Amino acid sequence: MTTTCKPYFYKQNRMKLLRAFCTATQTGSISGAAEKLFISQPTVSLQIQSLERDFGAALFERKGPKIQLTPEGEVFYKLAQPLLEQFSKLEESFKASIGKIEGGEIKIAAGESTILYILPDIVKSFAEQYPDIKINLYNETGRDGLAMLRADEVDFAIGSFVTVPEDMVYESIWSYEPTLITPLGHPLSKIKAPTIEDISQYGLILPPKHLATWRVIEAEFEKHGVKLNVALEAGGWEVIKRYVEIGMGISIVTDVCLTDDDAIHKTPLLEYFPKRTYGIVVRRGKFLTPQSKMFINKIDSDFLERHEESLANS
Repeated sequence: MTTTCKPYFYKQNRMKLLRAFCTATQTGSISGAAEKLFISQPTVSLQIQSLERDFGAALFERKGPKIQLTPEGEVFYKLAQPLLEQFSKLEESFKASIGKIEGGEIKIAAGESTILYILPDIVKSFAEQYPDIKINLYNETGRDGLAMLRADEVDFAIGSFVTVPEDMVYESIWSYEPTLITPLGHPLSKIKAPTIEDISQYGLILPPKHLATWRVIEAEFEKHGVKLNVALEAGGWEVIKRYVEIGMGISIVTDVCLTDDDAIHKTPLLEYFPKRTYGIVVRRGKFLTPQSKMFINKIDSDFLERHEESLANS
């Protein structure tokens, strides 16, 4: 009896060890892994030490409270993480394969513009078709959104990227045109094709400086040798549109946020700025849950085929 059960319990224990190792890698500390796994720090340390004994290699370099993967640890993580993901999703994947998926949840990181203007109809349609699957939308973008993807705190992200990190897979789905918005009756509204020099004479209302929009606009102004004149920094396209409407400044936005009801003047700026794309972002090598695949399938089924091929070839 003991001999029969031992391999089973060993495998169960091995999965706990892998989970501790991968979580410590993602959080960058033993304490972070312990907090996330709801176990003590000594337990996490012992589990990682057990893995290191089993495989005869040091997986982490200890630097005070922080830890860093050794070269052997990096190789081990690349092998262990996909196995752990597949194991944790085995039951759901099996149910999905036989058409019995029930419940579960999806965690999506997306910026405010994506949540407000792109996702509503998709989320509503999905919720009506799968009422027992919980949808979690996290209003995170840029560095914070990427950090959540890397830590597997979300399944995938939907948003816009100017440059895509090497550890991410991004596929554009939608594209929108850059547009100058001004108050009604503003001097620029009377010019059919305003130049960057024309625009530079007025104060701009822009999103926070750490976001890509600011960098793209600033680079174009620098290219034309004119100074970026920022009158107000404000978060969210709806906020920016409102402050433009009341005459606090002008702005350059993508027309994803514009509607026929906006009491502002709109002028296309394709001559100076490229179209802005929005799409799906997934951590490279990420095994998606059945629920995530069902949601993405409503947006672009071809993305799933290409992602599955990349996983098979990695």
